[in-house]
Amino acid sequence: MVRNRREELYVTVPSLFRCPISMDVMKSPVSLCTGVTYDRSSIQTWLSQGHNTCPATMQILPSTDFTPNLTLRRLINVWIQHQPASSPGSTTPSSSSVTKSEVVEIVKSLNGEVDRLSSLAKIVEFVKCSGENRRFFVNLSDAIVSVVGVLVDCDVVEVCEAVVAVLDLVVSENEVKEQLNKEILKSDRKFLPKFLLILRKGKLSSRIQTARILEFIALDADSQRKMVEEQGLLYELHVFTSTETNRFAIEAGLSTLIAVSTTRPAKKELVRFGIVQTIGKILSGSETARAVVEKSLKLLETVATCTEGRSAIGKGEECLSVIVTRLMKSSKAATEHGVTVLWSVCCLFRDTEAREVVGKANGLTKVLLVMQSDCSAGVRQMCGELVKALRVVNNKDKNYSKSCLASYDTKTTHIMPY
Repeated sequence: MVRNRREELYVTVPSLFRCPISMDVMKSPVSLCTGVTYDRSSIQTWLSQGHNTCPATMQILPSTDFTPNLTLRRLINVWIQHQPASSPGSTTPSSSSVTKSEVVEIVKSLNGEVDRLSSLAKIVEFVKCSGENRRFFVNLSDAIVSVVGVLVDCDVVEVCEAVVAVLDLVVSENEVKEQLNKEILKSDRKFLPKFLLILRKGKLSSRIQTARILEFIALDADSQRKMVEEQGLLYELHVFTSTETNRFAIEAGLSTLIAVSTTRPAKKELVRFGIVQTIGKILSGSETARAVVEKSLKLLETVATCTEGRSAIGKGEECLSVIVTRLMKSSKAATEHGVTVLWSVCCLFRDTEAREVVGKANGLTKVLLVMQSDCSAGVRQMCGELVKALRVVNNKDKNYSKSCLASYDTKTTHIMPY
């Protein structure tokens, strides 16, 4: 019996060329840290839904970064070129059901009387396919302006989410961040309330995309100030970060808060919202991802540069204890952020109660171990000052007693942990 074309294609397509998720021929193959390759759109959807595992192996991902598998992509291209012209698989990986000419017409009519949701969905489909398509779109005259312009008079959450989906796919392309910054933050039109609408009412994947876009366009002090001054935006970003359990949502929220919280008023607001307690809870999680730990400590370091931040951290016994616990257990950057926070509170702010908490959490030993590690000169100096500050710990009777390392010379180059 003669098989139909679809069955023939299914049999003849090399399994290596199929995405393990969609089972279709991959258009833009990318590899996870586990070594498994997926089609870009499929794995992005998987990760945005809150999964933190490799779909094929179910291994927990220490990093969600992926790299283009250019060798496999070339092999797929060569294979496709050798298929019969009438074969359903004869289109190139960079093709989609939406053509370039259609995209041009969609962009021209996007702010007219059209079905915007359908039009934006077609743009998403087009730019998802390949880097070539994304570059074509961002270089198209007025493409970004037209997409952003949809937000002007739109209060429909789904349409706003579609705009964000397009922007999230192209924001990493050359000069797009600057163009979005100009359109969203430097123009007289009010676009930020629409991002606020998504943070409040949008689905999880859209809120993650919104946070990422806000992080990317916070390019300078003026932009950061405008975002902080947008009523409710900083608060919603904090709520998003503190209430979500999805690691990608938490990571996106932390990254955005780090990007926008460069001024003292912003830091004070975050302290008032309870960011110190939020980070304490995040860090106390036994399965907190490394990237989340690093960003949490980085944000805490940022908050610790203002008096209100140092005071709140000093009063946060749980937060201080978990910082000590996390030292040397994550990345080098996370350890150095943690040391900077402890130094800011215990040495710069001279908080005696904080010193006691850090001392009781075995902070002195941890700081000594950091000094022996491959840390920067500045961090090693802060560790030395912390050692001096932590030599004496207040006991339960409020009588000061010297620790067994009270005579420790901070210039010693090697210490055996006890």
